[in-house]
Amino acid sequence: MRSVIALALALILSAPAEAQRPMTLMAYAAIFRDNYTAVVAAPFGGVQYVDGGTSAQMLGTLRAQRADPQIDVVIMDITTARIACAEGLVERLSPADFPVFAELAPLAREAGGECGPAVTFDHLVMVYDTRAVPTPPAGFAALTDPAHRGRVALAAPPNIQGLAMTAILAHAGSGNWRDIGAAMPTLRQLGQNAQTFNPTPDGYTMILADQVRFATGWNARAQLYQDQSQGRIGVVMPIEGTAFQINTINIVARGPNRPRAAEFVRHALSAPVQAAFTERMFYGPTNERAVVSEAAMNRTALAPQFRQRVIPVDWAEMVTIREAWNQRWRREVIAASGR
Repeated sequence: MRSVIALALALILSAPAEAQRPMTLMAYAAIFRDNYTAVVAAPFGGVQYVDGGTSAQMLGTLRAQRADPQIDVVIMDITTARIACAEGLVERLSPADFPVFAELAPLAREAGGECGPAVTFDHLVMVYDTRAVPTPPAGFAALTDPAHRGRVALAAPPNIQGLAMTAILAHAGSGNWRDIGAAMPTLRQLGQNAQTFNPTPDGYTMILADQVRFATGWNARAQLYQDQSQGRIGVVMPIEGTAFQINTINIVARGPNRPRAAEFVRHALSAPVQAAFTERMFYGPTNERAVVSEAAMNRTALAPQFRQRVIPVDWAEMVTIREAWNQRWRREVIAASGR
């Protein structure tokens, strides 16, 4: 018996360090962390969740740790993930090593390019305070009314919300989402009513704290906040249209626990896990085999009534023009507002 115990201890002590070390996931904080942990990370087991802040902040963390990565898997928005891929901060993944990729929607596989695919689908919405605003706003143009001065929270580029809103207004004005000039008249008017261009911690919380009455947001979180606030948070699909927001899942290059990282990616993209997270938080599943209730699916970006109003933003192209858009926002929207 002693020899058996000794042998078992020897095997444990000699096991590779990565097999004993928790797999580290960096992703969004707060409401996303709580729900993703409960439905995805906890059932997998052995996951250390690191709050990454915004996608831009996560990119900064990956850059700072380039020589000695401490993160294994990262979930971030598509534009920032493409930069991380181009800089070699995350791995290029072969479909041969990840059979689950064959179950994903074509858009999900295309989203990450050669690196990690989409793990969630979402879309831009407007959120508002139903107590203070009895009539739901039809679209972004409604927020340009001078009566709303100082009551609007906008997320300016490089935040992906600002990029998406700009593309939507450009498409509404000219039929071409790339034509930022067509968006600028409305953006300047919105800027005059903005209390902030960096909602902290987010627009939903600012509404609940009576700081603003209107904000932009993502549908999945907005739906959850609507439920939790017992309807105080109102959610509107803008009449001007909407744009998909895509989060990708990536394995960090030279991360400390690559085997577990690969297992976690397969787990997170699997049909049952995708379905569970959709039911929990209303993100559209990227795995086409996910079986989701009609009630939950109708509150996601994949609902038929929403799909028809999604404008065709090419997020790979957005990466190449976003800095020019950032500069125009700073000069013509933020600076002009005096804030």
